[in-house]
Amino acid sequence: MATQGDDDERSFFSEVPVRPAARAKAAVDEKPHYLGHRDRLRERFASAGPDALPDYELLELLLFRLIPRADTKPVAKALLARFGTLAEVLGAPVGLLQEVKGIGPAVALELKVVAATAQRMARGEVHGREVLASWQQLLDYCRSAMAFEAREQFRILFLDKKNALIADEVQQTGTVDHTPVYPREVVKRALELSATAIILVHNHPTRLFSITHDHTLAH
Repeated sequence: MATQGDDDERSFFSEVPVRPAARAKAAVDEKPHYLGHRDRLRERFASAGPDALPDYELLELLLFRLIPRADTKPVAKALLARFGTLAEVLGAPVGLLQEVKGIGPAVALELKVVAATAQRMARGEVHGREVLASWQQLLDYCRSAMAFEAREQFRILFLDKKNALIADEVQQTGTVDHTPVYPREVVKRALELSATAIILVHNHPTRLFSITHDHTLAH
């Protein structure tokens, strides 16, 4: 025989809403908003090519693999706001990269791996070609290689008689505001490589770099 207490208990459980469970299931089924954005950005890259994407979107594509479970657009824009250009982002030291919110040690290191790969590609593109015929390409290479060096470097590009690159070497590395240059060593190395011209590249940690082209070498 049912009692009043039994009736009250059945009434209580029959009125328990089921919506919280439904909401929990919906939350599990719902995909993060950035996943659709990633798919659309990949489709644009595949269909229109890299020239159709601004720097921050190319950087986003790169960060997709480095930061798989987050919205990378704010991180990409923060990196560009901090360093200026995509080349300068990749050229920035690991310590400075980690000052940007969302960039940890692992992501910063991976960005430097990408930077090293890009520099190797740029060197391959310049090597064996007439350097002066692709001056902007040379500037971009020097910027990516040296723009955020913490210490001054004296780099030499050795050219043959057709202005093709023979070698790209860092001859000296100095302090934050000074690097020694030894003309005798420069000439000695140029003679060893049979170079007929050189391009001298000298960076300033606070002012990027300067370039001097010299055709005065003779054997």
